[in-house]
Order: sequence, then structure tokens, then C-alpha cells
Amino acid sequence: MPISDGSRFVPKAFYPKFSWDTTPRYFMFGDKNRVLRPEQVRFIAEQTDFLCIEKSHGMGQLGAAELGAKHEAAAFKKIKPDMKVLFYFNAAFAWPYTSYNANFTSQRIDKYPELKNFLITQPKTGELIKRFGVAFCYDVLNPNFRDWWVKTVSIGVKNADCDGAFIDQMHGNMMYRGKEKRQEVEKAMGQMMTALKRELGPDKILLANNAYSDDAKYVYPVSDAIMFENYAAVKSSKESLLSEWDEMLRNAKEGKISVFRLGVEGTSRGNMKPHMPELSKKKLEFAHACYLIGAQPYSYFLYSWGWTVGTGALVDYPELRKPLGPPTGAYNRTSPDGWEFTREFEHASVWVNTKTREAKITWR
Repeated sequence: MPISDGSRFVPKAFYPKFSWDTTPRYFMFGDKNRVLRPEQVRFIAEQTDFLCIEKSHGMGQLGAAELGAKHEAAAFKKIKPDMKVLFYFNAAFAWPYTSYNANFTSQRIDKYPELKNFLITQPKTGELIKRFGVAFCYDVLNPNFRDWWVKTVSIGVKNADCDGAFIDQMHGNMMYRGKEKRQEVEKAMGQMMTALKRELGPDKILLANNAYSDDAKYVYPVSDAIMFENYAAVKSSKESLLSEWDEMLRNAKEGKISVFRLGVEGTSRGNMKPHMPELSKKKLEFAHACYLIGAQPYSYFLYSWGWTVGTGALVDYPELRKPLGPPTGAYNRTSPDGWEFTREFEHASVWVNTKTREAKITWR
């Protein structure tokens, strides 16, 4: 399959299916309270061959998130045996949603000193640091923690009958370590992810969130797939988007999958907009165009305004079902220093201005 620079993409045998017939899509969702209903499974399965079950999915109904992932993996594979389903785990925050992490809570952690030693504490007080007031923070510099984490994630993937892992937070809680520990943390993250890839085995997908960034340079080489998670408007600036298109090309040339996620114009956790999903439908064209400008073989589009089942996964976007066809070449920047870009596909012409955040996709 040709890449935009004229070279060819060589997929690995365990990659998901990929086609330019319609916009290639990746889904990622969860519901802490319950698993999907059969009609919801069918709706999502009609639109993708590649998805991840989020970190707390099905916990309320089944008791642990890995059981939610296992349930959904079986449900999707019953419809599509070749569906690739990923298991979520975090590399920085000890979300207490799986049975493996159930003791990482304020009520239980003191009873498990071995687990408590895996966590970062305040230097002055010795108290455990909590992120978002909920999740303790892993100490990636602790080699015993890294061993435990690698075994835990690989067991989770196996027990959930999933096709690999989506690993979140490549920074290794660097913000609590200081600049002097930066290189040490980066290398430790690379060691941990390298060990995970080895433990998962040669036929499992390792998708690392934002592993194209400089602080994940030791993670990137062992990752099969990279997500570009534009969770806030500052992340999807005109300069950032241009850089990400270059990174998507780099991924393709190295045989890696790209997942391009642009929220509803960068809607973030603290800036949720009203009138969803109506607003998401109005804002789709810009996000869709940004994906299409940079898309390469095995680049997937993720569109949502959050990570729950109710924040985009069940919205029908007819434009994403339209016949697309392969790109006829690379994108064109209309002037060397301008922010207008165009690209042609077999059944669509794409124009976007990333400075004014305007876009037009003309279908034919």
C-alpha cells in the first residue's frame, strides 16, 4: 500500500484490517456501570475493525474492568472474528478499576506495603501523591514496580482475550521527579515498555498514547501503534497539527499504525461544551479534514468529546460512512508559510485552514 512519499507500507500480520473504502476509524470507549447492549455492539462493529475498551468499562456490572474488556472482546469477535480489541492500562496512574489494582485505594493501600512501595510520595511529608484526587502515581524508577507492571498488563491482556494493549501516559510521572530525573525516567519508561512488548509476545499490538513526543523517545521504537491524542485546543494548534502530519508519515515509513484523535475542536475535561452531540456534528468537518490531510496507510480516525460510551461512540456520523477511496498523493500546502492545505482522494477533495479552523470536504 503506497505511502504519500512514494514508499510502501508493510503491515505486520497481526495488524487490524485497513481500507480506504470509507474513513478508517478507531473506537475507544467505556461505561463504568455496565457493558454494551447487543445493538450497541453491532453499531460499533459496523464501523470499525479496531478498538480499545476503556479503563473502567463494565466494572459496576461485572466487578472488575478486565471482565468488562473480556465480555466486549467476545461480543465483538462473535460478529467480526478478525476484530482487534485492545486492553487499557495506565503507565503512570494506578486507576483502581481492575482486580489487579483494587488495592490501590486510600482505604486499602496501607495493608499492602509491597504495593505502596510502587508509588510516589511527597518528598517533605512522605504522603502518597494522588492525581485528579483519585489515582495514586506509579514510581517507574522502581525496578520491582516495572516487573510487576509488565506482568500485570500481560496477564490482563491474556485474561481479557484481547489482541494487545493500549498504554496511556508515556511521561512516567516526570512532573513529580524534577528536571534532574528526566533522562532517568525516560529510559525507565523505555525499559518497561520494551519488556511489555516482549512479554506480550510477537502477535500482540502495543499502542502507546502520544509516544511520538520527545519524552517517549525510548518507547517509540518498540511501539506498534501511536495515538495522537489532541485532548485540548492547545494540543491541536496549527503548528502542532503540521508536526503531527509529519509524525504520521514517519510512523507509516516505519510500519507503525497511527491513531489520530481530534476532539470537538479540542474540547477538554474542564471545558465541556453544551448541546452534544449536535455540536460534535457541526464541528466534525474540521477534525475530519485534519485527519485526511495527514492520513497514511494504517492511519485511523478517532472522533469524540470524551472517553465514555456516551461521548461520541454511539453517534452516527454519515460523512464517515461515505465512499472515500485512496489518496491520489501527498497533501499540498498552498503557500510556503501559509496555513491552508489541500489533498485529493478518489472520492473527496479536502481543504483546511488550520489558522482559521475552517474546512471543506467536497464529496463526489
